[in-house]
Amino acid sequence: MRIDKMLSNVGYGTRKEVKKLLKTGVVHVDGETVKDGKFHVKLDEQSVTVHGEQVEYKEYIYLMLNKPKGVISATEDNQHETVIDLLAFEHTVFNPFPVGRLDKDTEGFLILTNDGKLSHELMSPKKHVDKTYEATIKGEVTEEDVEKFKEGVELDDGYVTKPGHLVILESGPISRIQLTITEGKFHQVKRMFLAVDKKVLELKRISIGQLELDPSLRLGEYREMTEEEIEIVRNSK
Repeated sequence: MRIDKMLSNVGYGTRKEVKKLLKTGVVHVDGETVKDGKFHVKLDEQSVTVHGEQVEYKEYIYLMLNKPKGVISATEDNQHETVIDLLAFEHTVFNPFPVGRLDKDTEGFLILTNDGKLSHELMSPKKHVDKTYEATIKGEVTEEDVEKFKEGVELDDGYVTKPGHLVILESGPISRIQLTITEGKFHQVKRMFLAVDKKVLELKRISIGQLELDPSLRLGEYREMTEEEIEIVRNSK
């Protein structure tokens, strides 16, 4: 890879800015000064430093975010804070985007990446990747609801959802549940409960496929995913 492209990709500025940086003589490859932006670096073999600091290059980035309420699942917005606004510069330079979306008032597990292939695999209806939510519900959730969700419920626009796995954690005037679905229709969980005359008060996504949200991440916090976690997500059904 050309060294100017490499340095630009990891946040050292535009190609023009990197060109100026190279001319100052602070960039070294295997200890040798490199000033030509066309110089090709063997990423797996050679060591690149800028001002004596090792440059770590990676093509893709994978982040696990515990999204808070009030933040929208978008890369930019003129009126609202986005999930990208929660990231440090060292991660935004990779131009990540949210995989799927969580509603503005929904919390929980959101993956951000610049890997378009992974995003497509997770969001493709053909993959049927499970997404599990915890919710607080206004109204008593019953075994009858469990059976209805298992069959699929008809939403307000006439669409019949694919089967959902509903688990009652606590039943009463205010109920607590877990729901696993394989789709991501607009406001789907809320609309599924409206279909059985109940209202979602609080909603949080806790897992995607077989990967659960790291419980140590507080709302608004995120971290890079491990190789093992990335593989778990890749192999999710």
